[in-house]
Amino acid sequence: MLYSRLTSKFQTTIPKRVREALNLEAGDNVTYEIAEGKVVLRKAPKLDAAYLRALQTTLSEWETPEDAAAYDDL
Repeated sequence: MLYSRLTSKFQTTIPKRVREALNLEAGDNVTYEIAEGKVVLRKAPKLDAAYLRALQTTLSEWETPEDAAAYDDL
């Protein structure tokens, strides 16, 4: 079993054996899946920054204060 300690800001270091098993490098993203009292940590796929910028421009119709008010409680 591996463990790490939380800092006062609730941050932790991923143990070396876990980083190696997931082939994690500095700057990588991870995902957390929570189910049945357990958490699964996975390496997230790298995202294409140009694609994400293009996608963001298509979502601007949801940025008005009226939209925020309508969807805040969902």
